Amino acid sequence: MFRYFEQLSTRIAAPFMAHTSRNGKVWQCRCGQSLFFRNSQCLACQAVLGYQPQQSRLSSLQPGPVVDTWLADGNLDAGAFRRCANLDTPAACNWLIPAHSNASLCVACSLNRTIPDLSIPENPERWRKVETAKRRLVAQLISLGLQVVPKSIDENTGLAFDFIGIDLEGNAPTTGHANGLVTLDIKEADDAHREKVRVQMREPYRTLLGHFRHEVGHYYWDRLIADSHWLGPFRTLFGDERASYAEALDQHYQNGPRPDWQQTCVSAYATMHPWEDWAETWAHYLHMMDAVDTALGFGMSAREMDLDYQPFPLTTLYEPEHPGGPAFLSFVNAWIELAGMLNELSRAMGQPDFYPFVLPPAVIAKLHFIHLVIQEEGGRADTVMAST
Repeated sequence: MFRYFEQLSTRIAAPFMAHTSRNGKVWQCRCGQSLFFRNSQCLACQAVLGYQPQQSRLSSLQPGPVVDTWLADGNLDAGAFRRCANLDTPAACNWLIPAHSNASLCVACSLNRTIPDLSIPENPERWRKVETAKRRLVAQLISLGLQVVPKSIDENTGLAFDFIGIDLEGNAPTTGHANGLVTLDIKEADDAHREKVRVQMREPYRTLLGHFRHEVGHYYWDRLIADSHWLGPFRTLFGDERASYAEALDQHYQNGPRPDWQQTCVSAYATMHPWEDWAETWAHYLHMMDAVDTALGFGMSAREMDLDYQPFPLTTLYEPEHPGGPAFLSFVNAWIELAGMLNELSRAMGQPDFYPFVLPPAVIAKLHFIHLVIQEEGGRADTVMAST
C-alpha cells in the first residue's frame, strides 16, 4: 500500500518525475493511446475501456471467461468484471463491477435515488453532465479512503442523490443536503442557467462538481464530526453549529457577510453558519487535492516560476507540531503557486480566473483540520492501491 498524500508530496518535491509515480488522471490503452477518466472506448484502436474504482484505474478490456464479462489489461489478477448498466443510458457510465457481484449498477450509479425525467428533451444531456461530475467526486472520495455507502444499503447512514426538476405545483427544487440525501436541481446542468444564478448570487464560482463537493461536505460532517472527538475542536475552529441555522440564513441574505469575512473564511457564504464554513472549506480541500494531483500527473508545476508568493509557515497550521505538517504545507504552497499560474493562463484567454479565491491563514488552519480528519477516517485515508 502507498499513502496517497505521502506519494503526492513526493511528486510535489519532484514534479517532473511524474512518469515514475502514480498518475490518477491519464492511463494508457494496450495500443499506447492515452486514456482519460471519461473514456469508455479507445479512439485509436476501438478497445473497450472500463474504470475500476477501488484501484483508481482506467484500462482497456478484453473478453472474460463468461459472456458479458471482461478482464482488465495489466491487471488480470483482479478477476472478471461486468460493465455498469448505465453504460448505454445518457449517463454513459464507464465504471466496472466485479463479475461475482449481484449489482447491476456501479458504486457511483448505485447512489442515485431519483434520476431526471428523461422524457423532457433537455434532461438526457443534463443527466450526462451531472453523472460525469458525480463520478469524479465519488472516485476522489474512494481514493481518499472515505466510505461511500449507498442509502439503498444503509438507510440511516448512507448517501443518495436526487436529480429532479420542477414539481407538479411548479416549484423548483432546492439544491442541498439532508440526512445523507443530496438534492440537485437538474437545471444546474444548464450552463446558461447556472451562470445566471451565479451572477444573481454574487458567487465567484459555481459548477456541478463544486455543488457535489460542498454537499457531501455536509454528509461527511454528520459521519466524521458529529458525536466524535473532533466535535469540540470543530467548534473552536469553525464555530458552534448549535446556533440556529434558519436565523443564520435569514441574517446572511438580509445583511450579507460580515465585513472582515475574507480574513477568516474561504468564501462569503462560508460566514453564514459553521456548517457552511465546514462544507465550503471541505469543497476547497477536494478542489485543491484533485487539481494538484492532476497538474503533477501532466508534469505541470509552478515551482520554477518566479512568483512573488510568501509561503505559509508551520505556525499557520491547525496542529503545527503534527509530523505531517511540513508535507501538508508544501501541498498548500504548491497549490497557491499552481493557482497563480492557472489564473494567468485564464486571463491570457480572456476568461475569468481559474481560482477566484484568496486563502488567508485562518483558512489554512481549517484545511489542515479537514486533512487530519480525513487521514484518520477508517485508518485508510490518503491510501491508494499499490496496483495503481
